[in-house]
Amino acid sequence: MITKTQKTMTKATTTKRVTAVVDNLPKNPFIFEVLDLVSRQKVIAKKVETLKKYEDLSLKGVLIWNFDDTIISAVPDGEVPYAGYADQTTYNGSLSTRIGEEIRKMHEVSSFSLGNTSDDSGRTTIRREFKHFYHFIKGGNDGMSNIRREAMFINILEGLHPLEAEILCLIKDKQLATKYDITKEIVSQAYPDIIWGNRS
Repeated sequence: MITKTQKTMTKATTTKRVTAVVDNLPKNPFIFEVLDLVSRQKVIAKKVETLKKYEDLSLKGVLIWNFDDTIISAVPDGEVPYAGYADQTTYNGSLSTRIGEEIRKMHEVSSFSLGNTSDDSGRTTIRREFKHFYHFIKGGNDGMSNIRREAMFINILEGLHPLEAEILCLIKDKQLATKYDITKEIVSQAYPDIIWGNRS
């Protein structure tokens, strides 16, 4: 026979097994941390609330670049070619592939260096590099040569935290929703000040 105390203990144990989505990120979180947190929210209202809570110019810029159809990337679609002579002689593949491999290694060791402006290996963040992104969209800096633009893009990717670099590769191709559960409608609800269209 189960006593009242045992029922209470069983109920408490069951309640502890339900994992709530942690919604308190460190100060100045990585963009991938915010997008991951938004993705894990089960209802639209919570997604909107999370975006509002972590509102930042760089986050909004990333979302606008991805979801505004009038923004056209000035860097080529698809895989990012690997750059640097020394790297090309020791590595076959693309920068996109290398970023994917670095992310897989991070998952294997369960270390993402969360909550820093740069991780232990000296990598930077989208928040820091966002001021340069105008070079990579049509109408931002059309006077820059394509070779210089692509070299700058690759240099930024190589300096970013791998999960931040992955986001930059996704948004240039407007593919953010393939990785993160977020839509233009959710962004519009969270940030009604965004005016969509007429950007290029």
